[in-house]
Amino acid sequence: MTTNEANEAAEESLRDGLRVDDSFHVFDTTLRDGAQREGINLTVADKLTIARHLDEFGVGFIEGGWPGANPRDTEFFARARQEISFRNAQLVAFGATRRAGGRAAEDPQVRALLESGAPVITLVAKSHDRHVELALRTTLDENLEMVRDTVAYLREQGRRVFVDCEHFFDGYRANPEYAKAVVRAASESGADVVILCDTNGGMLPAQIQAVVATVLADTGARLGIHAQDDTGCAVANTLAAVDAGATHVQCTANGYGERVGNANLFPVVAALELKYGKRVLPQGALAEMTRISHAIAEVVNLAPSTHQPYVGVSAFAHKAGLHASAIKVDPDLYQHIDPGLVGNRIRMLVSDMAGRASIELKGKELGVDLGDDREVVARVVERVKARELQGYTYEAADASFELLLRDEVEGGPRDYFRIESYRAIIETLKDGTHANGATVKFWVGEERIIVGAEGNGPVNALDSALLEGLERFYPQVAKFELVDYKVRTLEGKHGTASTTRVLITTTDGTGEWTTVGAGPNVIEASWEALQDAYTYGLLRAGAQPLR
Repeated sequence: MTTNEANEAAEESLRDGLRVDDSFHVFDTTLRDGAQREGINLTVADKLTIARHLDEFGVGFIEGGWPGANPRDTEFFARARQEISFRNAQLVAFGATRRAGGRAAEDPQVRALLESGAPVITLVAKSHDRHVELALRTTLDENLEMVRDTVAYLREQGRRVFVDCEHFFDGYRANPEYAKAVVRAASESGADVVILCDTNGGMLPAQIQAVVATVLADTGARLGIHAQDDTGCAVANTLAAVDAGATHVQCTANGYGERVGNANLFPVVAALELKYGKRVLPQGALAEMTRISHAIAEVVNLAPSTHQPYVGVSAFAHKAGLHASAIKVDPDLYQHIDPGLVGNRIRMLVSDMAGRASIELKGKELGVDLGDDREVVARVVERVKARELQGYTYEAADASFELLLRDEVEGGPRDYFRIESYRAIIETLKDGTHANGATVKFWVGEERIIVGAEGNGPVNALDSALLEGLERFYPQVAKFELVDYKVRTLEGKHGTASTTRVLITTTDGTGEWTTVGAGPNVIEASWEALQDAYTYGLLRAGAQPLR
């Protein structure tokens, strides 16, 4: 695409207008700043997928990367123009002001920004005097001219321009008048927003609020905030800037970013909508937040943070019996919002801290009617506490707990199969390799089954043997697959004879469930968790026990 064609595409995008209210901007930089996190390496296809998720969520701006700086970002902008019809967001290209001593109209990096076809461009500018002199190796006056020239030129080409003042807060502390001069140069040359960046992430909320308020009063520029999380305050710093008058927030999905990360998009947006009463997303979009957060985590191949505010699976999980008793009366007594507002849900955790209310609420969550039978609830409470003392854990194994619960409520276990015996063998061959085998004897109804199998380890061999034997009677098990396996040796005084706990997660292709086993060795604990996994899977599939 030529520069003229890119200009026409950008102008058309601008004519469409912003899909959200322009008085307050939610600006996402996951595809650029977030991609700088250690362990994240996005392909162009990954970036396109994340862009679609962010647009669906309803952010106003998606910063796609630095076209011209690397081929991947250049390709992303070319494909995004062809493959994505943005409904809510505008695509943003990131780049730097022109080089010292040149002209913006002749700078190849500035030309690459135009050729990206992005209707909005974010320029990074130096606002710390030492960075100007030591990193750019130019004068303070020339740096101001670089800002003015580049902003004015891009505006002449029909682009909307934002300016990131890099290292602004450190620069302000060292030379406040120069830092403010950079803000004025950007704003007076046509930048729509000037973003104050806490690039090193060392600021605290009160400091952010004081500086933003002063700069706003002294320059009259529209200000934004870009906060890194090195003090653990990026979200708080972002909201402090909003309190001081900033109307543009830059964030990344799940807080991804350089070093410890950036301001997390999801708690920032949730706070703005639910605590500040600002409408910054399209109607109904906030309820998709948990799903969007987890979807992006899957794309970057990082496990979603279970304890992330608002969207983590533990964000509305309750373990203490005191909490459960209060929640049974009114969920708001121990929750700051209704989890459904952000697409999450309340979870009751069952542990040795559980009381009657915890069991009753968990039963309701799992669809097991306990009625008003206090004796059943009391038995479940005591059984859970006794089992956890033996090494079991039910807060992470809902499937095993539901089987325990149904055992008490329904007067016995689901008798899909009855184990007679099992044996696992690890054989070391002369060449140093291992041959792992297992034999399982069990009954289905009145029929006795003996199955042998080999596997990649003794647990896999046991799993294969049980699967092979059951599939003849229950074809549903063909879909079962072990997807996660965790082993923990619990603290004790018996050395190698200490209790071992195993958690197994199984899927049938449409959902997952987790079961637990505990015993004096990993084989016994694994076998118990495997039995629960198959029993629960058959229950979930609606299978009927064969008599």
